[in-house]
Amino acid sequence: MIIQLEKGINNELRNSVENELKTLKYKTTSVKTQYGDYLIGTGKKAFDIRKIGHIDGIKDIHVVSDDYKLVSRKWKVNRTQIDLGDDVKIGDGVFSIMAGPCSIEGEKNIRETVDFLKENNVSIMRGGVFKPRSSPYSFRGLGIDGLKLWYEIAKEKGIKIVTEVMQVSQIDEMHDFVDMFQVGARNTQNYNLLDALGQVDKPVMIKRGISGTIDELLYSAEYVFSGGNERLLLCERGIRTYERASRNTFDINAIPILREKSHLPVIADPSHGIGIRDYVDSIAMASTVAGADGIIFEIHSKPEEAYSDGQQTLDLGESERLIKRLNQLRELLNNKE
Repeated sequence: MIIQLEKGINNELRNSVENELKTLKYKTTSVKTQYGDYLIGTGKKAFDIRKIGHIDGIKDIHVVSDDYKLVSRKWKVNRTQIDLGDDVKIGDGVFSIMAGPCSIEGEKNIRETVDFLKENNVSIMRGGVFKPRSSPYSFRGLGIDGLKLWYEIAKEKGIKIVTEVMQVSQIDEMHDFVDMFQVGARNTQNYNLLDALGQVDKPVMIKRGISGTIDELLYSAEYVFSGGNERLLLCERGIRTYERASRNTFDINAIPILREKSHLPVIADPSHGIGIRDYVDSIAMASTVAGADGIIFEIHSKPEEAYSDGQQTLDLGESERLIKRLNQLRELLNNKE
């Protein structure tokens, strides 16, 4: 159960609501976010919500059977839209494209990517400055100095940036130089990190774990929401299966299922989803038809020289074609609606 409290509710009224729920043998957890004040009630026995609906201070009551209550679609009529400022929005009818290199490699790499995105009307650049790598000998990013350089160059051109945060200690130093935090597949169940991101008033995109289920992704989002941050996105990026013909197995099923289960925007990552450059285009298009609110993919002027993940990275010509095709497809789908 989710109880929405009136804005500015005083402690006396809050306590009266909590005490009434206790008499009904319901445990309450208080959640206060950027946009709302909630009590999450959990109990074994259902009751008539009219028993508490009359209490002053209650704005609305929603019966939600899912364990991940706040991210569930069962209590929100409208889908969530993420506003990054400067009229850059994601979700609730606004389709977004995010593109950039796997790793931020330096000023030249940043400028050529920013210029390319600007020319193709893409407002969000992805990239990594702290890179979790399977091998400790691989390139692991430029760190905070690289992030500051990237942010300043992108800001000059009006480009928003999304990048991965790997640990709690990085949040504060990164905060002023990111528009959206990303939680990578390896950290989806890093609950200390998720709790800390709940205290941040910046959007957070959570990628599905390498072997994670759809419900586990939703639980991860619930951690952040319950910590106080409603500005969340879910990202399907493929899962590890027994199949070896591709890097991962992209779960196209996850996109409509996540949209049915949750009110949060759903983003598709075809680059990691299949891991093979020749097929990124097809997976991106299929994800769009399946209902994704946006696509995030990897680009580089010379993928064969990229510091990481060159095998799944599109060159600028391939990227331009994909962006055009995605926009055409979205226009077609919108016309059918």
